[in-house]
Amino acid sequence: MGVRRKARAIALQVLYEFDSAGHDVEAALAHLLADAGLSEDNAAFARGLVGGVIQNREQIDQHIKKFAPAWPLEQIPIVDRNILRLAIFEILLDNNVPVKVAINEAVELAKMFGSDNSSKFVNGVLGSVSALTSR
Repeated sequence: MGVRRKARAIALQVLYEFDSAGHDVEAALAHLLADAGLSEDNAAFARGLVGGVIQNREQIDQHIKKFAPAWPLEQIPIVDRNILRLAIFEILLDNNVPVKVAINEAVELAKMFGSDNSSKFVNGVLGSVSALTSR
């Protein structure tokens, strides 16, 4: 697994813990980063993803509702919901990676952590989201 993917996986785990159990974001981040062995740059990348998603969650969730209208947000599996949040943050708000990279990373996370259908679902929703951007 690439270093950036590992950082994204940590961000996903923190968002999952926050979403499912209401765990403290900073404590969860500190705990997971302590064991990860990431460089400070990649740890900062993971922190930035988590902070960006938390800070913009309402706006991001509106995009999920718009592009996955058949699925009420609460009914989307927690893993898939947070993979979408991460990727939508990267695609629409962060602008630090090419759209294709953000989508590919999200699909890979869905394959690793989600159910059998997660990667198709994530890819479909993000394909629609990517139409909003010109990069």
